[in-house]
Amino acid sequence: MTEQTGIVDLGYETVADAFFATVRDDERSGAGLSIWKDGRQVVELWGGVADYRTGREFAPETLSVVFSCTKGLASILIGMLIERGQIPSLETPVAQLWPEFALHGKERVSIGDALGHRAGLSATREDVPPHVAWDSLALADILAAQKPLWSPGKNHQYHTVSHGALTAKMALLAAGQSIGKTFTELIARPLDADTWIGLPKSEEERVSHLIEDPQDEPDTSALTDQQRHDTYWIERAANLNGPIGPNQYNRPEVHKLELPGAGGISTARGLAKIWSATVTETDGVRLINHETVRDLSAPRSEGPPYFLGDPPYQAWGAGVMIPSDWQRYLSPKSFGHDGAGGQTAFADPTAKIGFAYVTNRMGDFERGQSVIRALAKTLE
Repeated sequence: MTEQTGIVDLGYETVADAFFATVRDDERSGAGLSIWKDGRQVVELWGGVADYRTGREFAPETLSVVFSCTKGLASILIGMLIERGQIPSLETPVAQLWPEFALHGKERVSIGDALGHRAGLSATREDVPPHVAWDSLALADILAAQKPLWSPGKNHQYHTVSHGALTAKMALLAAGQSIGKTFTELIARPLDADTWIGLPKSEEERVSHLIEDPQDEPDTSALTDQQRHDTYWIERAANLNGPIGPNQYNRPEVHKLELPGAGGISTARGLAKIWSATVTETDGVRLINHETVRDLSAPRSEGPPYFLGDPPYQAWGAGVMIPSDWQRYLSPKSFGHDGAGGQTAFADPTAKIGFAYVTNRMGDFERGQSVIRALAKTLE
């Protein structure tokens, strides 16, 4: 049986039960949970194995690759740059920061719509070699020169990998330094959060080792031509035709890269603390004000996407996920971002909650959702 370890404030016992139910007794994987309420940590739990190869156990200081949860962090940073006057607003055209982006009808794409997956650049038209796929700024240059896959601003499609390239370039142009460095200076260091976009070599030994649940090969024999077309572009958005995949994220040389679309690395505590600081003062730090929270979380992309996948559909504001049939969170005002393999992190301005569930087992998305449901019942 998995040893139950952590801290739980009075009243959150059912949340702890829900968390430990998600940690398999398989000696191969583990998870971490952190919840902040009114700027104070009320739950911190961990269990299972961080690296089955060595037997290293999951611990409060264990770092996890949080995949697309990083998109939410990058969007918080863009909001901070707006508050600091380094970006005029979410409605500013991307091309005002980045003139090369204006090609092929992209001159009116706003920063908010680029963050909200509406730029028409969910995948590259050309095959991208690995050294470019892993280089956010090189990939950004390809996207700037590319003709959009649909009329920008008229529809949406999840920019799985390309979102990070766009935010990396915009942050660089606005702040004059890399997104990883700006993130550390403005967010992680003031909060003393163990969270990075570009991991220092000194922290590598703390990273958990990812494992993948076996996946059945989907039966595509009955797909229509349109469904095959849409599936091709959805898959291409995630892997750029081959060079990017979950197994690559166990490599230290990938951990050090600044990948704001999918490569953030964090403890559960660090991630939840950041989200807490978006909605309430946390250890003396408030990252963004109420107006920025409102602007980032205002709906931009909802319902069926351009390349039709199966419902339930996700929904986004300006780079943050918002409640939808896919992800309910706590209330209609919650905002955050999920990540591959079951990671999930968000804030709720009504309840003043910051939440993060991280895991090194790539699989069941339901795990984090079960903990969120338990938290919602606790707060009723």
